[in-house]
Amino acid sequence: MIKNLVIVESPAKAKTIEGYLGKDFVVKSSFGHVRDLPKDNNAIDIKNKFKPTYVISSDKKEVVSQLKKLAKEAETVWLASDDDREGEAISWHLTEALDLNVAKTRRIVFREITKNAILNAISSPRGIDMDLVNAQQARRVLDRLVGFELSPVLWKKIKTGLSAGRVQSVAVRLVVEREREIEKFNAEPTFRITAQFDVQGKTLEAELPTKFKTEEEAQAFLQRCIGASYTIGNLETKPLKRSPAPPFTTSTLQQEASRKLYFSVAQTMTVAQRLYEAGKISYMRTDSLNLSDEAIQGASSAIRNSFGEKFVKTRRFKTKSSGAQEAHEAIRPTDFSQLTASSDRNEQRLYELIWKRAIASQMADAEIEKTIATINISTQPDKLVATGEVIKFEGFLKVYIESKDDEEGGDEDVKGMLPPLSIGQTLGLRQMQATQRYSRPAPRYTEASLVKKLEEMGIGRPSTYAPTISTIQKRGYVEKDSREGKERKFNVLTLKSDQITAQTKTEITGAEKNKLFPTDTAMVVNDFLVEHFPNVIDYSFTARVEAEFDEIAQGLQEWEQMMENFYGKFHERIESSENINRADVSGAREVGIDPVSGQKIIAKLGRFGPYVQLGEENTETGEKPVYASLRKGQFLESLTLEDALDLFKLPRIVGVYEDKEMKAAIGRFGPYISHASKFYSLPKTMDPMTVTAEEAVTLIEAKRKADAEKLIKSFPENPEVQVLNGRYGPYIVVGKKNVKIPKGKEPAELTLQECLDLAEQTPEKKGRGGFKKKTETATAEKKPATKKAAAKKPAAKKTAAKKPAAKKAAPKKP
Repeated sequence: MIKNLVIVESPAKAKTIEGYLGKDFVVKSSFGHVRDLPKDNNAIDIKNKFKPTYVISSDKKEVVSQLKKLAKEAETVWLASDDDREGEAISWHLTEALDLNVAKTRRIVFREITKNAILNAISSPRGIDMDLVNAQQARRVLDRLVGFELSPVLWKKIKTGLSAGRVQSVAVRLVVEREREIEKFNAEPTFRITAQFDVQGKTLEAELPTKFKTEEEAQAFLQRCIGASYTIGNLETKPLKRSPAPPFTTSTLQQEASRKLYFSVAQTMTVAQRLYEAGKISYMRTDSLNLSDEAIQGASSAIRNSFGEKFVKTRRFKTKSSGAQEAHEAIRPTDFSQLTASSDRNEQRLYELIWKRAIASQMADAEIEKTIATINISTQPDKLVATGEVIKFEGFLKVYIESKDDEEGGDEDVKGMLPPLSIGQTLGLRQMQATQRYSRPAPRYTEASLVKKLEEMGIGRPSTYAPTISTIQKRGYVEKDSREGKERKFNVLTLKSDQITAQTKTEITGAEKNKLFPTDTAMVVNDFLVEHFPNVIDYSFTARVEAEFDEIAQGLQEWEQMMENFYGKFHERIESSENINRADVSGAREVGIDPVSGQKIIAKLGRFGPYVQLGEENTETGEKPVYASLRKGQFLESLTLEDALDLFKLPRIVGVYEDKEMKAAIGRFGPYISHASKFYSLPKTMDPMTVTAEEAVTLIEAKRKADAEKLIKSFPENPEVQVLNGRYGPYIVVGKKNVKIPKGKEPAELTLQECLDLAEQTPEKKGRGGFKKKTETATAEKKPATKKAAAKKPAAKKTAAKKPAAKKAAPKKP
């Protein structure tokens, strides 16, 4: 007989909690959600107040069976899933799936996995909060309806396999609009005046506050400075205070981990999850800036012990977001005295970032003295300005400086101090320069800056940022990429020894690192949704939906009524989309006429991406069109005739090797060399238009060498079996199964039968929780092209989830 059964979501969390509770408690994991909406059209009964039907997931049946058996034996069942809407829904689904007795079931919540937090939670249990459950249900049902009804419209009108989502499509829209903003941007040049003076062997740098639009104006200014004397006209000193940033929320953690640690949004959440489950940090999904009294005392004590009393300044930060829950806490260490949290490098780095940010938030302001020196020019009224800063008291800067995004101008560093100066002091000019600089467009989004933008607009919540960013990349709408910049010339005028010289220099501009770029598919789909489904992709509408979810969570609105208000207009749009002409939304456009053949060149979006087509198929002559894929960075909407003609130069014969031609071309996965029916990807440093025969041969030989070193043994009688050398040592491949080689076996001496026997003894690879991973068939069910309608609909209406004509299937009736 079990006295107490505690159920949590993850095995790691279960293991940590088990260490804090005595022998009277058994802690088990549900491995996440145990129930979900089925993948067929019986998921949601629209006519019956959007009633969802839930089924136990196939990979959770064994877990549910085990938990049900333990729950029957237990005197008390404690549901200890996370303290948020998703966690509340997991507890509710467990209650339903395990058929728990309400009288002996308790719901407990905590925001950190520490002994005190767990014991406090057990001493103050509560029931399941159905308002939170309903908010989660509303999000799940609404997103299912949008995805399942809108995606098939995209299949029919644009191309098979596309998907749409309430938050993901808005995120894609932001990336698309930023890209177009950059494309249309015209960089305007200005000339910036800087001067360097010699002050007792030290350099004083100054700048003219105004900029000149033309080179002539800059030249005239320098001309007026010939023979001038320079003196300190004024010295102004003023004290400044700089305050620390608040402790981390989910979004600010994702942003700062991206800037400082170069983590992706998904990686940040994965590492933070491990730290939370190990009891090292508080819950990592939060939009609250609040710290508990206990946390503030812990931080103050750590600051006092490390830096002294004068560095302590307790603060309480108020969250601007109206939907934030102040009862929750910001992300912080569970124990401020603990500087080491893990032997894993990434876990430790993220922990240190969280520790520093939380500690700094409770530290004194930095005190800075800023000096502004105004420099008179004897020959004209314009004045140069030099600024310097001196830190009088470090305060929080001793621990932490917050980073900024591109558009915010780098880290908030303190400027250096000025050399000793006095009013009336004469300065010796080393040189003065007028440098041409160009205005820059708003930068492309990084994962972190896109999260920041979504949060500012009220779109999505802490739990949705990472999945949204991952989804738009997996679906092929957005690519995270680094691009090389282009060379650009700029002019520099230099005044030195009363002589003005002119120089033309070059710089690399437009280089991008780990930025988000939209694909052609994203642009076509975005334009279609903006035109035909404006509500779904409207920024303020999407933010309003999020606010309504918050209202449901607070018990201020019925979730069924919210669904009713949304669905009616949305479904009308779905039905009216039948009248949309596919040719009008395909993104296809005529680029121009080929000057050689006189045939049309058309840019299109195809199954494997954007391409150009030269000519049409002629059944009488047997003539077929010529196709060429677009290169990375090219878009259907901005492709020029010259760009298109260049694409048709591929494939090009690079040379001959081993009596066979080597061809350079661009394919579905980028540029490559083909030779003897084999394909060799070109690295980023090589261009298919200019790659030489020598470079191609080097590439082929290097690939052959790598393959030869990888292959230990193959079996001509069964090509599916190979013994390979991998990253972690030799292993066997049998079909799609990787098989470990037992100790004592020599890889090169293995026989075909031994390999097959070892494969037979190796179980299927297991997923999280020890269950077999879903088969390829099960995975395929997830693809949009094979999804069925999400909901029951009246028989008189057409189903919006029909499959494309190419794959005819009778729609299921309710």
